[in-house]
Amino acid sequence: MPLPPSSLRLTGATILRDGALQQRSVAIEDGVISRGPLPEVDLRGYYVLPGVIDLHGDAFERHLAPRPTAPFPPLGALRSTDRDAAANGITTAWMAHSWSWEGGHRSPDAAERFMRAVDTYRSHALTDLRVQIRCETHTVDTMDRLIAAVRRHKIDYVIFNDHIDEARQMAQIDPARLAHWAHQAGRSPEAHMQAINDAEKQSRDVPRFLCRMAEAFDTLGITYGSHDDGDGETREMYSMIGAKICEFPTRRAAAALANAVGDPILMGAPNVVRGGSQSGNIAARDLIEAGLCNALVSDYYYPALTLAAFKLVDDGLMGLARAWAMISEHPAEILRLADRGVIDYGRRADLVVIHQQTRAIEATISAGRITHLAGEAAHRFMGARDHLRLAAE
Repeated sequence: MPLPPSSLRLTGATILRDGALQQRSVAIEDGVISRGPLPEVDLRGYYVLPGVIDLHGDAFERHLAPRPTAPFPPLGALRSTDRDAAANGITTAWMAHSWSWEGGHRSPDAAERFMRAVDTYRSHALTDLRVQIRCETHTVDTMDRLIAAVRRHKIDYVIFNDHIDEARQMAQIDPARLAHWAHQAGRSPEAHMQAINDAEKQSRDVPRFLCRMAEAFDTLGITYGSHDDGDGETREMYSMIGAKICEFPTRRAAAALANAVGDPILMGAPNVVRGGSQSGNIAARDLIEAGLCNALVSDYYYPALTLAAFKLVDDGLMGLARAWAMISEHPAEILRLADRGVIDYGRRADLVVIHQQTRAIEATISAGRITHLAGEAAHRFMGARDHLRLAAE
């Protein structure tokens, strides 16, 4: 049974509200931001910020299979993912699962098993966990199956991805890496190469496939976009069919085109924290400085979201209010979540409590429920609970 929402007033903290850091209180009642007298928690020395919204993360894969050859039951993995997200201030998260010819844990079979597991777990979730499908463009023969799956499991976010060129290059210059890729998919290198060849044969039908998928997604109200656009022409093509989200553009030209036509641009928070891309693509920081990045996502590491926000502050690129908007308000706007992303009356009570000196996340509140609690903040919340109990007696 889900935890009941708390009814509390958080006082003394520095609150991010109306786009600015303010010294004021915030009340929580019935899962939303409220007004009126309520039991108080003294949070002097803390920030209270909107809950983090992660539009793309695959950290859940480490909970599903801590080692490539050691998979674990999906419900236990989702429980661990849920707590991992909450401990890092995340209140809404899209888990990016592949739907691909690549096989193994990226296959349509694996994607459907995962969607079923999420449906089963959802009533127990602390975090609002959702599924983003990363659809490989060369899966033409699975179109009807994918449309049926996203309808059945109420998927609201799909990204198109194309790994064919990467696979071809890998086969030519790094056969050992290709063999490892094949092993992860449960195939021999020869069988994996055959899968690449079979997928590539669909190239002629890919444009029609993308258009038909776009039409279906529009009918279902699904938000969709593309991943790893390498040039402006590619981004323009996706934008023209309605795939408006530009996720992880690899070159500035793709981001510039997206910006020119009003398409949201997402980049990985780990890229910001580490100071650049591991693969030699354009650095997220460069796009942020150029005004060509709207939101940051966790990619493969949940802690990177808050770390990236504070790094942007420490490096003097922007203030905390603007940096935090890249992981809260802007993602909410991009996925049209009108009930969250900011602290305001009537909005979902999605909050993160951060120690101002250590920057440690000591409490996360999702829809009014405390989903993570640690450190000094835990003592303060527990004190408020004891006060409430005594008052009731």
